[in-house]
Amino acid sequence: MLTIGKFAKQADVGVETVRFYQRKGLLEVPPRNDGIRRYGEEDLHRLRFIRKAQAAGFTLDEIKELIDLDSTQDRSRARELALSRLQTLESKIAELQSARDALKKLAAECSEGGSGPCPILKSFDGDHVTDHK
Repeated sequence: MLTIGKFAKQADVGVETVRFYQRKGLLEVPPRNDGIRRYGEEDLHRLRFIRKAQAAGFTLDEIKELIDLDSTQDRSRARELALSRLQTLESKIAELQSARDALKKLAAECSEGGSGPCPILKSFDGDHVTDHK
Protein backbone atom coordinates (compact mmCIF):
# COMPACT_ATOMS: atom_id res chain seq x y z
CA MET A 1 0.00 0.00 0.00
CA LEU A 2 1.42 3.35 -1.09
CA THR A 3 0.93 6.91 0.11
CA ILE A 4 -0.07 9.39 -2.59
CA GLY A 5 3.51 10.62 -2.96
CA LYS A 6 4.95 7.13 -3.45
CA PHE A 7 2.00 6.19 -5.66
CA ALA A 8 2.60 9.17 -7.93
CA LYS A 9 6.33 8.49 -8.06
CA GLN A 10 5.74 4.84 -9.06
CA ALA A 11 3.81 6.07 -12.12
CA ASP A 12 6.23 8.94 -12.79
CA VAL A 13 3.61 11.66 -12.28
CA GLY A 14 3.12 14.41 -9.76
CA VAL A 15 0.75 14.29 -6.80
CA GLU A 16 -1.36 17.02 -8.41
CA THR A 17 -1.75 14.82 -11.49
CA VAL A 18 -3.16 12.06 -9.29
CA ARG A 19 -5.58 14.51 -7.70
CA PHE A 20 -6.55 15.89 -11.12
CA TYR A 21 -7.41 12.39 -12.35
CA GLN A 22 -9.43 11.84 -9.18
CA ARG A 23 -11.41 15.04 -9.76
CA LYS A 24 -12.07 13.90 -13.34
CA GLY A 25 -13.37 10.56 -12.10
CA LEU A 26 -10.57 8.53 -13.69
CA LEU A 27 -9.07 7.41 -10.38
CA GLU A 28 -10.91 6.59 -7.20
CA VAL A 29 -10.08 8.35 -3.96
CA PRO A 30 -9.24 5.62 -1.47
CA PRO A 31 -10.67 5.84 2.04
CA ARG A 32 -8.44 7.13 4.80
CA ASN A 33 -6.81 4.49 6.95
CA ASP A 34 -5.24 5.97 10.10
CA GLY A 35 -5.67 9.40 8.48
CA ILE A 36 -3.72 8.44 5.34
CA ARG A 37 -5.02 7.38 1.96
CA ARG A 38 -3.23 4.34 0.61
CA TYR A 39 -3.09 3.14 -2.98
CA GLY A 40 -2.68 -0.44 -4.14
CA GLU A 41 -1.54 -2.32 -7.23
CA GLU A 42 -4.94 -1.98 -8.93
CA ASP A 43 -4.75 1.81 -8.51
CA LEU A 44 -1.24 1.80 -9.94
CA HIS A 45 -2.38 -0.32 -12.88
CA ARG A 46 -5.21 2.17 -13.54
CA LEU A 47 -2.89 5.18 -13.35
CA ARG A 48 -0.44 3.61 -15.80
CA PHE A 49 -3.36 2.74 -18.10
CA ILE A 50 -4.45 6.39 -18.08
CA ARG A 51 -0.94 7.61 -18.89
CA LYS A 52 -0.51 5.13 -21.75
CA ALA A 53 -3.93 6.00 -23.17
CA GLN A 54 -3.03 9.70 -23.05
CA ALA A 55 0.25 8.96 -24.82
CA ALA A 56 -1.80 7.23 -27.53
CA GLY A 57 -3.75 10.47 -27.99
CA PHE A 58 -6.99 9.65 -26.22
CA THR A 59 -8.83 12.46 -24.47
CA LEU A 60 -9.70 12.18 -20.79
CA ASP A 61 -13.36 11.58 -21.67
CA GLU A 62 -12.37 8.79 -24.05
CA ILE A 63 -10.08 7.30 -21.40
CA LYS A 64 -12.96 7.31 -18.92
CA GLU A 65 -15.08 5.46 -21.46
CA LEU A 66 -12.26 2.97 -22.09
CA ILE A 67 -11.99 2.34 -18.36
CA ASP A 68 -15.74 1.74 -18.20
CA LEU A 69 -15.52 -0.56 -21.23
CA ASP A 70 -12.80 -2.59 -19.55
CA SER A 71 -15.30 -3.88 -17.01
CA THR A 72 -17.81 -4.82 -19.73
CA GLN A 73 -15.21 -6.11 -22.18
CA ASP A 74 -17.01 -4.31 -25.01
CA ARG A 75 -14.32 -4.87 -27.62
CA SER A 76 -16.31 -3.42 -30.51
CA ARG A 77 -16.75 -0.04 -28.76
CA ALA A 78 -13.09 -0.01 -27.69
CA ARG A 79 -12.09 -0.71 -31.30
CA GLU A 80 -14.47 2.03 -32.49
CA LEU A 81 -12.83 4.53 -30.11
CA ALA A 82 -9.36 3.47 -31.23
CA LEU A 83 -10.26 3.80 -34.92
CA SER A 84 -11.77 7.23 -34.30
CA ARG A 85 -8.63 8.33 -32.47
CA LEU A 86 -6.51 6.89 -35.28
CA GLN A 87 -8.47 8.88 -37.86
CA THR A 88 -7.98 12.06 -35.84
CA LEU A 89 -4.25 11.39 -35.56
CA GLU A 90 -3.97 10.67 -39.29
CA SER A 91 -5.64 14.01 -40.04
CA LYS A 92 -3.31 15.79 -37.63
CA ILE A 93 -0.28 14.10 -39.21
CA ALA A 94 -1.42 15.18 -42.68
CA GLU A 95 -1.91 18.73 -41.41
CA LEU A 96 1.57 18.76 -39.83
CA GLN A 97 3.16 17.32 -42.98
CA SER A 98 1.50 20.04 -45.04
CA ALA A 99 2.76 22.71 -42.63
CA ARG A 100 6.25 21.18 -42.77
CA ASP A 101 6.25 21.18 -46.57
CA ALA A 102 5.07 24.80 -46.71
CA LEU A 103 7.73 25.88 -44.22
CA LYS A 104 10.45 23.99 -46.14
CA LYS A 105 9.43 25.81 -49.31
CA LEU A 106 9.43 29.18 -47.56
CA ALA A 107 12.85 28.49 -46.01
CA ALA A 108 14.25 27.54 -49.42
CA GLU A 109 12.81 30.70 -50.98
CA CYS A 110 14.29 32.77 -48.16
CA SER A 111 17.74 31.19 -48.55
CA GLU A 112 17.80 32.06 -52.24
CA GLY A 113 18.63 35.56 -51.14
CA GLY A 114 17.61 38.31 -53.41
CA SER A 115 16.18 41.62 -52.48
CA GLY A 116 12.82 42.59 -51.14
CA PRO A 117 10.82 41.26 -48.22
CA CYS A 118 11.61 37.86 -46.76
CA PRO A 119 9.19 35.26 -48.18
CA ILE A 120 8.68 33.77 -44.71
CA LEU A 121 7.68 37.05 -43.13
CA LYS A 122 5.63 38.07 -46.16
CA SER A 123 3.66 34.79 -46.03
CA PHE A 124 2.58 35.53 -42.45
CA ASP A 125 1.48 39.07 -43.28
CA GLY A 126 -2.34 39.11 -43.13
CA ASP A 127 -2.59 41.14 -46.33
CA HIS A 128 -0.39 38.80 -48.35
CA VAL A 129 -1.35 35.31 -47.22
CA THR A 130 -0.33 32.77 -49.83
CA ASP A 131 -0.68 29.04 -49.99
CA HIS A 132 2.71 27.34 -50.24
CA LYS A 133 1.52 23.75 -50.71
